[in-house]
Amino acid sequence: MTLRIDSKKWILYRHIRNFKLLCTVAELLKSFSKTSISKDEKEKLALKLKEADLYNERNPDLPLDAINHKINQLSYYMFGYQTVVDGENRFLFSPLGNLFLKHINDEDKSAKIFLTMLWAVQFQHPHSGTDNVFQIYPFRLIFKLLTDQRLENKLYAYEIACIVVFVKNISEDIYNNIVDEILELRKLSNEKITEKFQEDSHALVNSAYEWDYYVSNLFDSAGVLTQSDGETICKLQHGKTETFRKITRNEVTIPNSILELVNNLEKENSFLEIPLLLNDPERLKIDVVKEIYSFYPMSLLESIGEDENDLKLELLNLPKLIEQYSNNTDGEEAYLFEDVLEDGFNMFYNVDAKKIGGAGNTDLECVYLSKKKKFAVDAKSTKNKLSGLNAGRLAGHREKIGGEYTVVVTPRYVPAVLQDVQSTPIVIIRANTFSEFLYNCIDNDVRKIDYKNFDDIILTNLGKDISKEISNLTIEMFATKR
Repeated sequence: MTLRIDSKKWILYRHIRNFKLLCTVAELLKSFSKTSISKDEKEKLALKLKEADLYNERNPDLPLDAINHKINQLSYYMFGYQTVVDGENRFLFSPLGNLFLKHINDEDKSAKIFLTMLWAVQFQHPHSGTDNVFQIYPFRLIFKLLTDQRLENKLYAYEIACIVVFVKNISEDIYNNIVDEILELRKLSNEKITEKFQEDSHALVNSAYEWDYYVSNLFDSAGVLTQSDGETICKLQHGKTETFRKITRNEVTIPNSILELVNNLEKENSFLEIPLLLNDPERLKIDVVKEIYSFYPMSLLESIGEDENDLKLELLNLPKLIEQYSNNTDGEEAYLFEDVLEDGFNMFYNVDAKKIGGAGNTDLECVYLSKKKKFAVDAKSTKNKLSGLNAGRLAGHREKIGGEYTVVVTPRYVPAVLQDVQSTPIVIIRANTFSEFLYNCIDNDVRKIDYKNFDDIILTNLGKDISKEISNLTIEMFATKR
């Protein structure tokens, strides 16, 4: 058997092992929405947790590091992502994070939503620290192994620490090799397993501690795993400290209550999928982050009986629909994007948007009712990324309807495209940014969405990409300052 001994491993987040504490932090953070979470307010947050007997900070000065770690853990588990706007740290809850808070008092539904959050966790991760050489959905792999009858549908803590957390990428062959390695490891005596851990005690003891003390307890209290105590194999020194950690045969299995959803999530979003690259040379990092955190699978909604707004689902899938639009120009899917885009712009109470399409026409003709002026909207994409815009052609589309400017919605483009629109009444907005803004309006029950902010941004940024400005608008309207 080839044991993966390598200093590079998954970073399994510490600091919280009680799911109730994680939920309380999320609720309190949400309650700070649209306010500044200053040092004093973070200390108040710590005191609230302490009063609820969920926080026992030994330092009487209540250092803020512990609270920051808890907020970082929310990001790690996909409750939302962090960004900086005008020098302020902000936290924007994800669609799954908002759905979780909606059902936080329903143990069955909250467990299923948290499971789905785990399904969205990928390495590379925006808030993890795991080395970028890892390209894998870590928890999808763990749940896949737990459904494997060859492993008797269970994993021991020492197996995860020895083998699983060192897996960098996955394929069918790699997966089968992992199963074989685990089965070989199970044949070893406690003495032989101890010897394996001693071969690289720093990395292996650390990974055992992260999983066995923190993560498995957190997941058990969340209802997504069932943890059973097993015998202690040995106790080994943790790094250069005087602390010794247990290496155990504690085991985890999947509760029957979520097993069906596990199987459905795997069918819809396989453990074999390749994660998005944070350092994708063709995309801005913030656009990748937005896509990662927009995960919202239909199998979850069906499982919890959530009567979700169809438009919300379509908006969350807006970038994917653009890709479908570009790759199926002769099929029925060619018109899905225009339909969603029409609904999206009609969400503004003072915009009347109508789909036109067809050769020589803009995709949407829009009227900004408050200012009694028209503008055009065009969806642009290719199978890879937008390589050019014909400003003259877009001008013709605009003139046909008497529009003042054109809004181009696209998932990504080459830098040269900005030269195509420079000094023209054209602006570009990335699909993820547009869909994120509209989703948050729906989720926060903003029923009177004013187009004025968009129009002001467009008029002061003609010939440019306005994605950053729209993203900042979303953050200002909906994100918590921290």
